[in-house]
Amino acid sequence: MNLREAQSELRHLLSRVELSQLPKLLDWIRTSDELDELLVDNNQVILRCIADDVRESLPLDAMLPSEANALHKMQCHSRPSVHIDAFLYSDNHVDALCEEGRMSRCYCLKCGSHSTAPLDFVSHSFSMCELLFLFQNVLPDLSGRMLVDVGSRLGAVLYGGFVYSAASRLVGVELDEEFVQLQNKMVLKYGMEARVQIVHADVCTQEALLRTADVVVMNNVFEYFLEPDQQVRAWRFIMRTLRKQGSLLVTVPSLHDALHPLREALPAGWVEELPLDYHVYVGKDADPEDLRQIHLYRVL
Repeated sequence: MNLREAQSELRHLLSRVELSQLPKLLDWIRTSDELDELLVDNNQVILRCIADDVRESLPLDAMLPSEANALHKMQCHSRPSVHIDAFLYSDNHVDALCEEGRMSRCYCLKCGSHSTAPLDFVSHSFSMCELLFLFQNVLPDLSGRMLVDVGSRLGAVLYGGFVYSAASRLVGVELDEEFVQLQNKMVLKYGMEARVQIVHADVCTQEALLRTADVVVMNNVFEYFLEPDQQVRAWRFIMRTLRKQGSLLVTVPSLHDALHPLREALPAGWVEELPLDYHVYVGKDADPEDLRQIHLYRVL
């Protein structure tokens, strides 16, 4: 049954419901966890198992001591920010941790009072819902293609690409050796080594890899981890190297938002942004604003 047929069947079903009961049924459709279970498949089970394994290897904030620069930048925000890795912690996980007193969603505006404000949560990984959106709604069929994830960190994009796409090769480029070891451990444990590879390197040394990539993913890759002059160097390398006509670039945030604070111009005629449908349903935990941070470009 395709979408149009399903819509027709649903309208027919709703027309037979008692008018007084229709609002209750529609609210159940909108809020029920039971319907979300229809979206759970073996791929999501695998990703959740990987997330469970990775959580055991990291502190609660999923940050390493080597990431002192990123932690400092979050502390310098105008509003207090904490890192909550979206791949590792769903909203339900965060709620449970808050109930246990191990985490908080708010900070006190005046010590000892009830005057509080919500903390800003920062994630350096895609959530499960965002991975589903990325591979089923943003990117085309990746059969026979190579995807490169710049700053692969925990490997979420690589694991998502393995279960949700037919990409022939999924390569993560990661500078931190501990994260490289963690990713390799997951790749071996879940039998992904035939298609997934982790390169321990600065992306600026990977010209040959980027020149042959069909898809490059960059999720908050430089802002928190490099000083402004280093970000400029890295972006100039990306813009000079990623020139394969028709190849795709996925960024969070947009290229404009990433380059503007650095006073770097987007090269004329380099890429064109492709429209995305942000209204697809990928689960009740999906944040529409987070999905809108995902941008897709095609190299001209």
